[in-house]
Amino acid sequence: MDTFISLWQFVIGTLIVCNLTLVCCEFSPKDVVYAVNCGGDYFKDSHGINYQSDESSSGIASDFGKQFLVFGRVSQSDSVLYQTEKYDSDTFGYDVPLDGDGDYVLVLKFSEVYFNSPGAKVFGVLLNDRHRVISDLDIYEKVGKAVAHEEYIPFSVQNGKMNFNGESSTVYDSFRLDFLKGELDNPKINAFYLYKGDIKDVPRLPPLSSAVKSEQFNEEQEEEDEPIVPRDKILSGPKAEDPYINDETSLVLPVLVAIGCAVSITLCL
Repeated sequence: MDTFISLWQFVIGTLIVCNLTLVCCEFSPKDVVYAVNCGGDYFKDSHGINYQSDESSSGIASDFGKQFLVFGRVSQSDSVLYQTEKYDSDTFGYDVPLDGDGDYVLVLKFSEVYFNSPGAKVFGVLLNDRHRVISDLDIYEKVGKAVAHEEYIPFSVQNGKMNFNGESSTVYDSFRLDFLKGELDNPKINAFYLYKGDIKDVPRLPPLSSAVKSEQFNEEQEEEDEPIVPRDKILSGPKAEDPYINDETSLVLPVLVAIGCAVSITLCL
């Protein structure tokens, strides 16, 4: 009886957790106001988000990322979003439409496909000509090469005002999204979408796994033409000489074993 009650309590508890999960994860692609596959064509991702083709004249389109068929942290199908990009040798951006008052989340998608070390490409992001939402973004430093990275920027719009991190600015039916040129190479963006709703409902990338970090580590070591040393092993000095190299007993032992086997077989016969 006690076992039955415990089992029933487990089932009820599981149902409650599932219901809470569904309530807390109410993301719907219908609430995506605007989405662009930067430098690329129309694409529908695994979450059902419809990314329109990039028709903006701002920035330079590139498909250099197509040399990578799969990007870390995303499925092979969603890797399409990281194979193309927009970049420029100066600040560039997009005009993003709004859908009235409410809470919004701007999701920016990045991946480094050219540089092999941190500190090579660093830039910022400006919202509505006022809000510096990202400063000194170094994609490689955060995730490495050919690995997906996202930035989540929550803000609200109320009575003609955009509110971000305690600051407000005047906004109308759309806002400006700019990628700021810095001192280190060019700004870029792979894809982005604007979601109307709470940030807790926005799908997130999985954590950067140790496997991805290890792969990046190995690539860097190979490029530097240095031997790769597993991180869980420590070199403790020069290789030791074989202590048995001049030991004659190492030759006698096999002979003794052979004689013993022969005697055993003779006795059995």
